[in-house]
Amino acid sequence: MAKILVIEDTENNRIIISRRLKSQKHDVHLREDAEQGIIAARELLPDLVLMDIGLPGMDGWTAARALKADPATAGIPIIALTAHAMAGDRERAIEAGCNDYETKPIDFPSLFAKILALTGGAPPAPAA
Repeated sequence: MAKILVIEDTENNRIIISRRLKSQKHDVHLREDAEQGIIAARELLPDLVLMDIGLPGMDGWTAARALKADPATAGIPIIALTAHAMAGDRERAIEAGCNDYETKPIDFPSLFAKILALTGGAPPAPAA
């Protein structure tokens, strides 16, 4: 499955997201802030980044723009994860360079479908 970098500052969210992604057989890497996330994206070259928008310090909008401005990471798809569900927030995410947008609380079937669409992956085989 996909190598996914999760940039999320809330520990409980990191745990939940990581467990759910690992249950789908994804290779998950976690970072707590945008600066660490940008460094990890350059080092790991993940298949996809899940970017919390409400990060302390550098926010997710700025981090997404930084990743898209760097030739080494520009091609990595980004899904914005945010509690912002106001009109125009999805468009703002796309404008910042995100490929898609998922609101919190996360609808995991919807997120998994977006991950598959952006990584070209196949759904996992059913458990025996």
